Amino acid sequence: MSNFFSSSSWLWLSRFRSSKYLLHRTLHTITATPRNTAPTSNLFNSHRSTNPWTTWSIPLALALSAGSLSLQPHYDNSFSDSFDSDNSGVRIGGKGSTQYVVKGSQKEFPQELLQELKIICEDNISLDYDERYMHGKPQYSFHQAVNIPDVIVYPRSEEEVSKIVKSCNNHKIPIVPYGGATSIEGHTLSPHGGVCIDMSSMKRVKALHVNDMDVVVEPGIGWMELNEYLEPYGLFFPLDPGPGASIGGMCATRCSGSLAVRYGTMRDNVISLKVVLANGDIVKTASRARKSAAGYDLTRLMIGSEGTLGVITEVTLRLQKIPQFSVVAMCNFPSVKDAADVAIATMMCGIQVSRVELLDEVQVKAINIANGKNFPESPTLMFEFIGTEAYAREQTQIVRKIVSEHNGSDFVFAEEPEAKKELWKVRKEALWACFAMEPNKEAMTSDVCVPLSRLADLISKSKKELDASPLVCTVIAHAGDGNFHTVILFDPTKEEERQEAERLNNFMVHAALLLEGTCTGEHGVGTGKMKYLEKELGVEALRTMKKIKSVLDPNNIMNPGKLIPPHVCL
Repeated sequence: MSNFFSSSSWLWLSRFRSSKYLLHRTLHTITATPRNTAPTSNLFNSHRSTNPWTTWSIPLALALSAGSLSLQPHYDNSFSDSFDSDNSGVRIGGKGSTQYVVKGSQKEFPQELLQELKIICEDNISLDYDERYMHGKPQYSFHQAVNIPDVIVYPRSEEEVSKIVKSCNNHKIPIVPYGGATSIEGHTLSPHGGVCIDMSSMKRVKALHVNDMDVVVEPGIGWMELNEYLEPYGLFFPLDPGPGASIGGMCATRCSGSLAVRYGTMRDNVISLKVVLANGDIVKTASRARKSAAGYDLTRLMIGSEGTLGVITEVTLRLQKIPQFSVVAMCNFPSVKDAADVAIATMMCGIQVSRVELLDEVQVKAINIANGKNFPESPTLMFEFIGTEAYAREQTQIVRKIVSEHNGSDFVFAEEPEAKKELWKVRKEALWACFAMEPNKEAMTSDVCVPLSRLADLISKSKKELDASPLVCTVIAHAGDGNFHTVILFDPTKEEERQEAERLNNFMVHAALLLEGTCTGEHGVGTGKMKYLEKELGVEALRTMKKIKSVLDPNNIMNPGKLIPPHVCL
C-alpha cells in the first residue's frame, strides 16, 4: 500500500507559500512617517525606499479602480448598519443580497491615533501599501471589499493589544483582528479601513500542563506548530482545519476539521480564553478547571464571535493523547449517495472512527492531477480508526463488511506511518489540488451541515445540480458529522461564471436549511453567509446578538460589517 502514496512536488503549492506575507514583512525595515507628496488624502508613506511610482503604480491603479482609497464620511455607528445597496435596493450582506464586494466608507485616519500606535507598537507597525493590500484581500476567499486597512499593527503582548484597542475606541476607528489568513468567508476584510491587528507575533506557548492534558497559548500560534511542540510529550491538539490556521482564528470562527467526528469542534476543546474588549478591558472567561457552573459561559460566547466582540489574546486548550495505533482505509462507490449511506451506517453501528471523509470523483481527479497519483476516479470514502492495534484492526474489518453491503469496492488500508501521512496530506490539500486542475480559476468554497441522517439527501440533491453546471465543481464532506463542502471553480473576469457559482452556493445552502441544517458548519459567517442567518435563526435571535454587541462594543469598532446582517435593527 505504501507505494500508493509516494511523495511528489506540487508546483501549485506556490500559491500557498507565496501567500505567507510574514516572510515579505521581515524583508523590510518598517518606518511610519507621513508622506507629504501623496496625491490622495491617505497620507501614509511606504516603508520602502524605492521609487514611489514604481512601487505603487500597479497596486494603486487596481485599488483606485475599486475605490479602495476613496475617503468618505466615517461609517454609521448606529446599530442598524448603513451599507450601500445593490441595484435591487437590497443592502450588501443583507437578506436577499447577491453582492460579494463589501462596500463601506472610510474617513481620513487621525494623525493623533497614528502617533499613539507608533508609541505603543514602536517599529511593529506598517503603512506599506502592498502589506495593507495583502491583509485586506483574503488569500483563500473570493469575497472582496472596496477598502483596505489604513494601518497594520503587530502587537507583541496582551497589554499592547489592550492599549491599541482602547486608543482605537477613543477615536472610533474600526479594528479587524487578523490570524493565519486562511478564512474563507471574508472575516478579515476591512470595508471601513481602520486598524488591522495582526496577531502573528504573539505565538508563545505560555504553559503546558502534561498531567492535566491542557496547554495555554497565545493566539498567533498555528495548530500545526503547536502539535510539533506537543509531540515529544505524547500529546496533540485534535482539531485540524486548513494548513496555516492559527489558534486565535480557529476560536474566532468556531472551526473544526476532519477529526471533529471524534473530538468535537473548537467549542468543545477550549477551556478558557482571555479577551480584550472594545474599551480595552482584559477579561478572563473561565478558570482552568475542566468543568464549571460559575456564571455565564463567556468562553462559548466569544468562540465563534469572529472578532465582533473582542480580540482573543490567550487560549487554554484541552489536549489528547497521541493514539497508540491507527489504520487508514479507503474505498470506492458508484455514487456519492452510496458513499454517504456507508458513512451514516458506520456511525449508526457505534464504531468510534476518528475520521470519515467523502470525496467525489471530480475531487479525486484533481488529487491525481496535482500529485501524479492513480486513485480510481469515483466517489471515495476515507476512514481512520484509532486505539490499540487489535481494536483498530477489528473496526477496520467491521467497516469493510459494511462497505461490501452498500455497493462499495476496492477497500484498501494502510498501517505504515508514511503511507498514512501521505494519504491525509493529499486530503488536507484538496483545495490546492483543484487549482492544479483549473490553474486560471478562482474558488468559491462553501460549507453547510445537516443532521447526519439527512446527509445523503443533501449530497444527492447538490451533486445533481453541481454536475449539471458548466462550471467545474468538487464535493468534499466530513461525512461522519454531516458537514458538506463544495469547491466551485470560476473565472473571476466573467460575471456570468461568478453568478453561476453564487447560484450553486445559494442552492446548496437553501437545500441544507430545508433539511434542518445550517448555512455553515465550520467556515463561519463573515460577510459571505450573513444573508442566510435570518432564515436559519430568525430575526429574534439576530436582535439578541445585536443587543449583546451593542453593550460590549457601543462604538461598533470591533470588526464591523461581519456576522450580524446589516438589516437587523434594535
